Amino acid sequence: MRKGILSAVLVAFLLSIAGMVMAHEDVQKAPSCKYCGMDREKFAHSRMLVTYDDGTKLGTCSIHCLAVDLAQNIDKMPRLIEVGDYSSKELIDAEKAYWVIDGNKPGVMTNQAKWAFAKKEDAEKFIKENGGTLATFDEAMKAAYESMYADTKMIREKRKMKKMKEGAGHH
Repeated sequence: MRKGILSAVLVAFLLSIAGMVMAHEDVQKAPSCKYCGMDREKFAHSRMLVTYDDGTKLGTCSIHCLAVDLAQNIDKMPRLIEVGDYSSKELIDAEKAYWVIDGNKPGVMTNQAKWAFAKKEDAEKFIKENGGTLATFDEAMKAAYESMYADTKMIREKRKMKKMKEGAGHH
């Protein structure tokens, strides 16, 4: 009897590990963001994956870096845009997701956070706990483009400070 329970627990554990490995297959193919170099597994809750109509795919760490790519590839049509669900970290259709803009959680590559949720209830619960406004994908993308200059400037300043600190430590 005990052996059967132990076997069932072991099988369940192994299946959950296999599920986690398979869930982030996109991260294995693109472990870091092309634009900023950030670890996409560490940012699984904000990562994005775009599949263009020519079959090419690009994984980014955030909607900010996706916006950079979409602007640079204006002649390519996105066939599917996916985003990590904030709660489960599973990829979901970004255009069908419930987005939350702002709130008190720091954003990824931006001062204005943008998070996606598969379920409206999860987005509403997040807003209750952290603030923010419910939005569509188009509204989240518009916000990403509107804050692009300020966000890029902030990123440059952070990197400049990091280089200065690293340089000061080598003397």
